[in-house]
Amino acid sequence: MDSLLLYKKLNHLPDAMKVQVADFIEFLEQKAKKGKKKDNKPLPKFGSARGMFVMRDDFDEPLEDFKDYM
Repeated sequence: MDSLLLYKKLNHLPDAMKVQVADFIEFLEQKAKKGKKKDNKPLPKFGSARGMFVMRDDFDEPLEDFKDYM
């Protein structure tokens, strides 16, 4: 949306509504700042969890609990 169009619409509003618009703009600015902070987290590198998990040799074997369903 064009800034000039927004400005014209804002000028036609009563003063009480202009205050609400100003509050909403501040809310959106704070929301945008919070969104930027989340993006600054470092991403995990490939292989960084190596050694934290161990796959058992019988991982692909059927489970005893499901014999009735097979």
